[in-house]
Amino acid sequence: MLIKPIHTTIFEAGDSLEDFIARFIPAVSENSIIVVTSKIVAVSQRRIVSGGSAEKVLWIKKESEKYIKTKWCYLTLKNGQWCANAGIDESNSQGGGLILLPKDPYRDANKLRKKLLKLYRVKKLGVIITDSRIFPLRQGVTGVAIGYAGFQGIRNYIGLNDLFGRQIMMTKTNVADSLAAAAVLEMGEGSEQIPLAVITGVSRIAFTERVEKKELQMDPKDDLYRPLFQRKITNSSKKGGKK
Repeated sequence: MLIKPIHTTIFEAGDSLEDFIARFIPAVSENSIIVVTSKIVAVSQRRIVSGGSAEKVLWIKKESEKYIKTKWCYLTLKNGQWCANAGIDESNSQGGGLILLPKDPYRDANKLRKKLLKLYRVKKLGVIITDSRIFPLRQGVTGVAIGYAGFQGIRNYIGLNDLFGRQIMMTKTNVADSLAAAAVLEMGEGSEQIPLAVITGVSRIAFTERVEKKELQMDPKDDLYRPLFQRKITNSSKKGGKK
């Protein structure tokens, strides 16, 4: 697998994301995957709001499906994933605003992919929109896919045999997040100015026209970490503000 990070100019609010990508990635080969940070997707959609700390809390609650206040931040459920502060970010925000996550990352990835298929004149192309997350009992952030299109995000081993002929009962590989993590490692988290990457040479990727939006999501009752969330969780204000 080869990851090519793409250094760019600063992406301005309201700029065309498709034109920006075409400018810095003029061509791709078949079976490539284009990685785009959620920040420039959000900026292209003008998902930027102003406000201080009080307004930020209001936006966190508005953007979350559920939230728990911790001593560091709000632990929030957003688009089926637990994350800090509903993914709202102040870093690398030109003008000092709050950058929200894209409105619908899977839809955005699919729309972008359709445009890029025509631009590059290829048949098999993937798109990943990335963000960063922290995980229980692990230091540091890791890249994840908050939306993707053009390939299956899960590789299922259930029912297959392992090296010694034993049937595999539970294992699935999270392809989308694995690719996102590798790409974000190369793209960086600070002032690198690398919001794009191209992944090539990935073995056994199942390219597809239709992605099951919830294939990476899990029913909370089946989640290994469920005992950590047994405490009372506050619903977001858009769900009626119940506590």
